[in-house]
This record gives sequence, C-alpha cells and structure tokens, in this order.
Amino acid sequence: MATGAPTVTIHNDLFVPGTGSDPLNSLDPRAPLVLDTRELGRRPGSQREVTRSVPAPADLGIEVLRVPEGSPVELDLRLEAVMEGVLVTGSATAELVGECVRCLEPITDKMSAPFQELYVYDDIDHDPDEDDETRRLEADLVDLEPLLRDAVVLALPFQPLCTEDCPGLCAECGARLADDPGHTHEAPIDPRWAGLTQLQQDED
Repeated sequence: MATGAPTVTIHNDLFVPGTGSDPLNSLDPRAPLVLDTRELGRRPGSQREVTRSVPAPADLGIEVLRVPEGSPVELDLRLEAVMEGVLVTGSATAELVGECVRCLEPITDKMSAPFQELYVYDDIDHDPDEDDETRRLEADLVDLEPLLRDAVVLALPFQPLCTEDCPGLCAECGARLADDPGHTHEAPIDPRWAGLTQLQQDED
C-alpha cells in the first residue's frame, strides 16, 4: 500500500533526492559542475586536484561575447579543506564567440578565467550578520556554476573589438569603414540654400 513517502535513489553511497525531497539538498552529484568534497574528510590541509571538461551552460558570458552553449569548458581545480569549509582555486578555459561593438563583425577568441572561492560548511553556526553572498556547501557538494559564471563575466572585455583600432560603421549609411578607408559622403546642403542650389542646376 502506498504511503506517500518521497522516493530516493542511492548511487555509490550518495544520497540523491527524489520527487518530494528536501529542496535545500537539491544538488545532483552527477552534474558536470557539481563537485563532491567528501574525499577531503573535512581535514584542514587536505587537498584534491580536479581536471575535467564540462559542457558550457546556457548564457555563459555577456550579450556581445559568450561561450557557446554546450561547447567544452576546461576546468583545472584544486580543492583544499580549511577550518570553515573548502577553498576552491582554479581556472576555466573556453572558446568565445561574439561580435565587435563598433562594426558588428563576428569575433572568435579564447579566454582563461581564474577564480578562488571559499565554500562554507552548511552545518556549522554562521554569523547572522554574515555577507549574504557567502557560498555554502550542500551536503559536502560544491555548486561550481555560479562561481564559473562570475569568473567568466569578469574575465571578458566590456566592449569587445575585432581590432583595437576598428573604425566602426559609417554613421550615415552603415558601411563598415575598415572595408572602405576612403569612404565619404558629400556635405549636406543647408536647407536655407536649397532653393538657390536648385535654381543654379536649372540654369545649367
């Protein structure tokens, strides 16, 4: 007879919440950007090196320059247990696509974003006045995605250019000036003299 109890699944001694489980323990240890720190044993000074390639999550970057969704992101990490939690230090390397903010030409590039963050244990007392942005472990799991997003955005140029001296687009017709360095337009006629100009043309 059904009891209505939530279902759970055990994978390699890891508790994976099922439907109806506690939403506070929502991390999936099998997710590419979730790290299991239990091997450190909460022993200050213990370390673990992690190198992995993960697919880029959606919207990783800024509007004009980003890591394509699903493309590989190479992670080189060191996890170190400290008194308060786990210190994560490393870098993320990935290919970029975007467009020049001056001439709108497509841009491809490569970036490496360094980062370091302390993830505090979730079962120890915390100062109520503590910064709300403090990152926490969830059942000894690290959610790396928010840290990765912050690191990538900080590593990107605010206004990416195809070349440092890109002249941009013609303000009058939109032509790409780098393709036509001598691009010019006739000076506009002062509307006060437009009638005289037309009269001269008629006489000619």
